Amino acid sequence: MTDMNDQNQEVIDSTERAKPYLKPKKTGLKRFFSTVGAGVIGSALTLTAVTYTPLLKDANAINNNSAPESTVQTANDSSYSVQKVSANTKSLADMVESTSKAIVGVVNFQNKRSQFSPIEESVEVGSGSGVVFKKDGNEAYIVTNNHVIEGAQKIEVSFYNGEKAKAELVGSDALTDLAVLKVDGKYADTVLKFGNSDALRAGDQVVAIGNPLGLDFSRTVTQGIVSAVNRTVNVNTSAGEWDLNAIQTDAAINPGNSGGALINSNGELVGINSLKISESGVEGLGFAIPINDAIPIIDEIIKSGKIERPYMGVSLADLDQIPPQYLRGVPVTVEDGVMVAAIEPKSAAEKAGLEVKDLIVSVNKNKVKNSGELRRYLYTKLKAGDKLSLEVYRDGKLKTINLTLASK
Repeated sequence: MTDMNDQNQEVIDSTERAKPYLKPKKTGLKRFFSTVGAGVIGSALTLTAVTYTPLLKDANAINNNSAPESTVQTANDSSYSVQKVSANTKSLADMVESTSKAIVGVVNFQNKRSQFSPIEESVEVGSGSGVVFKKDGNEAYIVTNNHVIEGAQKIEVSFYNGEKAKAELVGSDALTDLAVLKVDGKYADTVLKFGNSDALRAGDQVVAIGNPLGLDFSRTVTQGIVSAVNRTVNVNTSAGEWDLNAIQTDAAINPGNSGGALINSNGELVGINSLKISESGVEGLGFAIPINDAIPIIDEIIKSGKIERPYMGVSLADLDQIPPQYLRGVPVTVEDGVMVAAIEPKSAAEKAGLEVKDLIVSVNKNKVKNSGELRRYLYTKLKAGDKLSLEVYRDGKLKTINLTLASK
């Protein structure tokens, strides 16, 4: 589905966020159960793909003599879709010129105390990109990555004409790495229309627009193709591990491109740039969140300010991460599972009788290999209020524990 280290990029299984550009800083194992809290099972919305707009047109349409129809919404449109009108777009440059006006810079400010002053000051800690996708009345909405704005005390948005405005965080979701911002509508002249990411094929031409390495390179355009669709990229988020479904592209994506637009040849938004492979000798491996996966998350955030997911209230550790002394009594034939490392007071897990060091091996008769697999099952198959049957090993004996999922 990260951001505050050395140009500051955290490597995750050879992948990293194509994250906000971060200002350079001037500057035996720990106890098992004290370090495992990041695996808290929290909540979920199924990332189902939704067909939202007409099918993607031929990727070479922009090079034909007949111009494609316009896909840019006017700022007065209050819905995502827009009635198409005749356009004069006859080249890639024309398409980029019209769509790039909807790409913004997003700056994350946090309160920091310098070594010379006891008073905290608001300082810029990173910057990324965002896309204006909707205007409703006097308000305009921007989608970006969660890791661009995570931890911000203040968020500032810069527009193509140089104007800047303070943004309100409508809501965010760490697992899917999406966030929605709201600004005064007077700043938004153009909004991008959502395309149909399900129609993308390997070889389709795409353009990435964003702000690599900070706002000095705002609205940088890179061109490439869709290298593959439906790639699964394992990422660590502040809400736990997650397998992100992504579009792979060879269009250059760099730190600061996070939250920017991946646009098809018709000028439609088909992805939110989020990740890249960062490894010596590797080039042209960037990833974007498909817009069809993002739409239900965006809608829920606008509606509720958050994503509500089923909640167990436990911290988990994968079997292969557990020191042998904690596995006494577990049959040697058991090769997969997740151990309960901590239980939240008054949670569904505590009420059901789960205990620390219980080893969960199945959920509703489905075998569980690791915490990521358990989380995916919860978030894609179940909702708050559903009943859950867990098979666990406790003191060498297999037990069944039933619980009712709460929400968070």
